[in-house]
Amino acid sequence: MSQPVSSVSTALTFEEYLAYDDGTDTRYELVDGVLVEMPPESDDNLSIARKLLLELIQHLPPDWVVWGTEIEVTGRRATCRIPDLLVHTEASKAAVTGTTRATITRDIPPPALVVEVVSPGQANRERDYRYKRTEYAARGIAEYWIVDPETRQVTLCLWVNGQYEDQVYSGTEPLQSTVVPGFGLTAEEIFG
Repeated sequence: MSQPVSSVSTALTFEEYLAYDDGTDTRYELVDGVLVEMPPESDDNLSIARKLLLELIQHLPPDWVVWGTEIEVTGRRATCRIPDLLVHTEASKAAVTGTTRATITRDIPPPALVVEVVSPGQANRERDYRYKRTEYAARGIAEYWIVDPETRQVTLCLWVNGQYEDQVYSGTEPLQSTVVPGFGLTAEEIFG
């Protein structure tokens, strides 16, 4: 489970977050000005993300499908998320090309798609299904996929008229993506 970092006593601005370095390789998200340590992923979650990456690059330019790219989102205070996978638009890719840090700030067009593979635990479920869903919707990201190994379902949140409409996939029904029209995996294949 992710934990707030207690060594930073005041809320950080987005600029302070970008400059923060504790001398370790620890990954942090910034949530309402608070650093939240992101624990290592499980082998199963990494396997699912890898399978999705390999499928996505069959349909999109390979350098548009990335992991580790941060995205600034709206929160009560400064908030920055690190999705498991992200699919750039031409504009978002062009904006981060050549930069020293792969961060999509609010002045950069949003990516086309973000993918979160839900980690075990209620706090992680709430973060991915509730908070990130709201934050990604506020950025106007065309699709947000919530890939849930526990329920063996993929919730595809599609941006329609200013909000997300959900389609839940399980079993042998192939995901129907507007961002990746040729995407052919079923939930069963993703989790198999």
